[in-house]
Amino acid sequence: MVNYNKRFILLVTLTAAMGGFLFGYDWVVIGGAKSFYEPFFGLTSATQKGWGTSSALIGCMGGALACVFLADRYGRKRLLILAGFLFSLSAIGTALATTFFWFNFYRIVGGIAMGIALNLSPMYIAEIAPPEKRGMYVSINQLLIMIGVLMAQLVNWRIALHDTALGVDAGNHAIASSWSGLYGWRWMFAAETLPALIFFLLMFFVPESVRWLVKNGQIKRAEQILIRIGGVEYAVGQINDVSSTVSREDVDHVDFKQLLSARILKFVGLGVFLSFLQQWSGLNVVIYYAADIFQAAGYNLRQMMLNIVVIGSVMVLSVVITMLTVDKLGRKTLLLFGTSSMAIVYALIGYCFYSDYTGRVIVLLVLANVMFYSITLAPLLWVVLSEIFPNKIRGAAMSIAALAHWVGNFSLTFTFPAIKENLGWANNFWLYGMICAVGFIVLYFILPETKGKTLEEIERQIVKD
Repeated sequence: MVNYNKRFILLVTLTAAMGGFLFGYDWVVIGGAKSFYEPFFGLTSATQKGWGTSSALIGCMGGALACVFLADRYGRKRLLILAGFLFSLSAIGTALATTFFWFNFYRIVGGIAMGIALNLSPMYIAEIAPPEKRGMYVSINQLLIMIGVLMAQLVNWRIALHDTALGVDAGNHAIASSWSGLYGWRWMFAAETLPALIFFLLMFFVPESVRWLVKNGQIKRAEQILIRIGGVEYAVGQINDVSSTVSREDVDHVDFKQLLSARILKFVGLGVFLSFLQQWSGLNVVIYYAADIFQAAGYNLRQMMLNIVVIGSVMVLSVVITMLTVDKLGRKTLLLFGTSSMAIVYALIGYCFYSDYTGRVIVLLVLANVMFYSITLAPLLWVVLSEIFPNKIRGAAMSIAALAHWVGNFSLTFTFPAIKENLGWANNFWLYGMICAVGFIVLYFILPETKGKTLEEIERQIVKD
């Protein structure tokens, strides 16, 4: 029985997970700010509005693509430090933007940081956490993502209450000329600056990933970190285990040909499928376009902002459930539960819009779907992706899956306004329900269970299969 230094592991995990917090804030702050910056910049067409909401996702794809080539070469720590700097730059630049061009430019800068953080924070935690508690520690990253989401929603809500231009009949002109329309939305983005700078500074003090160090021949550094985590015997066992899955020719380069081998390609494909499933399941539409959904359900702007805060609260509480159950029930069981439950709830939401039911019933169903997503697909995508790829190419393979995640996110977010106009609310939600149902079927037959195994045990199982 290993006597782990839980305090050290938790502090390192929380520091790395601050990247998740900043991702969550940057990811969602746009949803509350769009009601104010759209009138300020005079955005009227679906294309303009879609670009304003989704431009950061172009940066996310760039950040994820950069990790394909850089994560295994330069390590996790240095790229996360870079992400902290870019988050800070984006927060300041977006808040000071005077044109729609510069607004989107700094949103893209922040998107690069988001792509790096969402990719490397859970990977870093998985590579340093004890195997029997890895699911819980990686889920801490998702918890901080959801806390970041909630903080963005709280900031947006409180700033939106500053003046009286948000009444039921407030039009674009009234909003654009209000304090919130002129300055308030800028503070929504500027509020991220302080935590971004804290993350940037703290990342200098955490160790590099021990598995990356072993792969790159820095055995002594890895041994010192592992001794601090679990003692000498634990360190020796871990180094021997990791060393058995890498070789000397892997030290200075990534063999991308391995990604195309039949056994590995199967799991890269599974990772890409999971990434698209998490996005095309539709919950980001609920996050980004919550104001539009609740407006269609009959709520005014102030009520919409409060409902969005409630969504964030549900997301935070739901991830706590995941942390308590993921290492007991397993990843596959929870994912099957989530996809089936979301398919049913989407069917009910679509029926409500089809039958002109509005008000509280829509809010309750949306909250139920947010809960199922936040317990399952939201955190477990990154738990599974951090586990199923071999040590040699984990950084590159996970980055490919993360790139697919952002392609799915952008395609969903950018096209939603146009798709909604053509399909209508009911058909749109039924479409997401069908996607979740397909996801259930694929995961049932293909996804392996990984709970309680070391990353090296999982690798040997994958290579054997």
